[in-house]
Amino acid sequence: MMDEYRKEWALRFLREAKAELEAARNIPYMAPRFVLEAVKKAQSAIYYSLGEPAFIENLVKEEREKKQTVNDPFLNCLIGVEDTVQRLMRQELLDGERALERAQGLVQLASEIVETLVGEKLED
Repeated sequence: MMDEYRKEWALRFLREAKAELEAARNIPYMAPRFVLEAVKKAQSAIYYSLGEPAFIENLVKEEREKKQTVNDPFLNCLIGVEDTVQRLMRQELLDGERALERAQGLVQLASEIVETLVGEKLED
């Protein structure tokens, strides 16, 4: 069972990630910054919905560094999220539209995970 504190932070980060994406669409010259913020906040929303964010982050980084096949599908998903965030940060978002699409997909995934785990759906 998730405590109220983490639930509220997960929902807050999810709302902010969606707002950052909207800002990226509306202010193209600042889109790279907004896209990066959106994916980081989406990832934070997932981590808060799972429990202690620092523990989840360390677990994902350790498993990612092993570069071995992970048998757990959910942990594999979290590693994929981390890979996407890192890729977007390294690429400096050279292809703005493609980066925005990737960020949108990540925020949608975060929405599905968070809303399932907290048992509450955010209104768009």
